[in-house]
Amino acid sequence: MEVRLGEAAIRERLREFIAEAFLLGDGINFNDETSLLQNGILDSTGVLELVLHLEQMYGMRIADEEIIPENLDSIERLCSFVQSKLVV
Repeated sequence: MEVRLGEAAIRERLREFIAEAFLLGDGINFNDETSLLQNGILDSTGVLELVLHLEQMYGMRIADEEIIPENLDSIERLCSFVQSKLVV
């Protein structure tokens, strides 16, 4: 568990996880602003898998009310969300 990561490291790890877990290693046409939900990259099961990954990777707890598109719908949003949770 690494809690002291910079934004670039968090962003890189998130991109790698999403590309490997949901795009089978193919990150073509996928950038930091791409909507993961609207583009079918994540579905409801994928969201739960992503939340579990974040909790395990960063040692954080994500409350049910935090599992919303505003926090999880793109690499950009995910990075901001993770950073805000790590600052606490």
